[in-house]
Amino acid sequence: MTAYESLLAELPRAPRTWLITGVAGFIGSNLLEALLKLDQRVVGLDNFATGHQRNLDEVRSLTKPEQWANFCFIQGDIRKLDDCRQAMQWRRAHESALTATPVEHVLHQAALGSVPRSLVDPITTNGANVTGFLNMLVAARDANVKSFTYAASSSTYGDHPGLPKVEEVIGKPLSPYAVTKYVNELYADVFARSYGFNTIGLRYFNVFGRRQDPDGSYAAVIPKWTASLIKGEPVYINGDGETSRDFCYVENAVQANLLAATTQESNALNQVYNVAVGERTSLNGLFSLIRDGLTAKHPDLADARPEYRDFRAGDVRHSLADIGKATRLLGYQPSHKLKDGLAVALGWYLAVAV
Repeated sequence: MTAYESLLAELPRAPRTWLITGVAGFIGSNLLEALLKLDQRVVGLDNFATGHQRNLDEVRSLTKPEQWANFCFIQGDIRKLDDCRQAMQWRRAHESALTATPVEHVLHQAALGSVPRSLVDPITTNGANVTGFLNMLVAARDANVKSFTYAASSSTYGDHPGLPKVEEVIGKPLSPYAVTKYVNELYADVFARSYGFNTIGLRYFNVFGRRQDPDGSYAAVIPKWTASLIKGEPVYINGDGETSRDFCYVENAVQANLLAATTQESNALNQVYNVAVGERTSLNGLFSLIRDGLTAKHPDLADARPEYRDFRAGDVRHSLADIGKATRLLGYQPSHKLKDGLAVALGWYLAVAV
């Protein structure tokens, strides 16, 4: 039995109280679904800047009424310290603060993602990703939570050319977004040194899956291309298509969060970990996989071809993670490789497109 399988068996027997920031977002809503199905108590915080009510509605439809009753939602903003403090307690609807249960585990997912967005509006990105992160650290420290796990980013590796990426070797940031995510790691380290407040950072590598938004200027590549192909719209590749990424299905990210939050190993704390699969795929190869995965229901896509345009500012050429540290210290073992995850994700996009 893997470490994750053992954890999944243990949690329902002894429910805990969790806070998910960015709960209406893509990764946040997948974490919410997983925890509620494990009969956990969950506080969710979101301001709907990039998250959606429809994500919460879908989770509700996939959980039992008694499980959904364990969810306490707060519409608030991590840029406001009072909102962060309020989110540190769970209570059922209409219950008073006197009966509130303190949050034990924080899963901090709220952020403004996207390299291009940060290049257009670095101030707003900094407000959410740096000020918001600091507010969450302070609120969680003051609430004496048992664990604080946060979404870091592979963008922290910056211009360092080495492959695979190992946690201890980074380069210079290539975008304001990358700066903010690196600052998160610096703040987390300082809080450990200054206050004895332990954290774990998870450097996500191109996470994809159900409920990832395909719309908008800053949509991630897999949902954007999938939606474009289904709608018969052009698919654009920046550069020659040989840029490569380590694409990671969202269930792997859920696993990493739960393992990190509950680890009992002291040497696993105050670390950052790559969350990925350890395999890279070119954008040309990714396009072929998505196209081929859609042809069963859309046979007209068999001859679809992408359109190429200039490389995009701030993008790194290749990305590939070494996941050995997460495997060794957290017991992380990815359950889905790219093709496995695409099979699930494409089925979801086809269903919601009907």
